[in-house]
Amino acid sequence: QVRLEESGGGSAQAGGSLRLSCLVSPYIPNNYCVGWFRRAPGKFREGVAIIDSSGITTYGDSAKGRFTISRDNAKNTLYLQMNSLKPEDSEMYYCAIERYCRPAVPETFGHWGRGTRVTVSP
Repeated sequence: QVRLEESGGGSAQAGGSLRLSCLVSPYIPNNYCVGWFRRAPGKFREGVAIIDSSGITTYGDSAKGRFTISRDNAKNTLYLQMNSLKPEDSEMYYCAIERYCRPAVPETFGHWGRGTRVTVSP
């Protein structure tokens, strides 16, 4: 059974940086979609950064130019480097994987972590 566990969330000031990690057990299968999503209370999940099964990376509009997704297969870990943080980035962040996905559609991902909270102060 696949298990995902996020870490690295916390508090930061506007303009600062955080790096989120997602440990995937037992491993990240090859050619799987992997991605980061976020959700604020009362809102739908938003795609932040996704690498699809072909290796193509897609960023949400809010993440472009500021966030970078990467993966380390040797460590079974997915990362999200977040720079130039803004208060509006304060949300719960989730990692997810799936064999086939539509990057813009969170519902096409079947395996999710429990999330890590990011809080950015002005």
